[in-house]
Amino acid sequence: MIKAFKLYTQEDGHSDFKEGFITNDLITEVKHLHFKETPAKSSYDWHTAPRTQYVISLKGILEFTTSRGRVFTLHTGQVLIAADVTGKGHKWKLIGEEPWLRAYVAFEEEEAINFQEHQEQAER
Repeated sequence: MIKAFKLYTQEDGHSDFKEGFITNDLITEVKHLHFKETPAKSSYDWHTAPRTQYVISLKGILEFTTSRGRVFTLHTGQVLIAADVTGKGHKWKLIGEEPWLRAYVAFEEEEAINFQEHQEQAER
């Protein structure tokens, strides 16, 4: 299974994340596909996602920080589900010497999100 992180906005406006994976049983109808490259050692300060979307990391390692200070690392081949479209948002910085290559995959709002939270986290 493909490892994934889902960034979302809590009721109090702070961002948080869940760790899980992308399942094999759901096909997502895509609205937009966009590729982007960011140079090594870059960072992006506090922001929200412009829309709920998959961000497929093709190259590079990033450290994401939520507005509550929780941190996770996104590696090559992993998927970020950016769903914190409101609130205080998140920030990220590139770790290492590689640029960040990624694909943004946007879909209609009513489309199901292909994400399964790790069971032990869901039980908390």
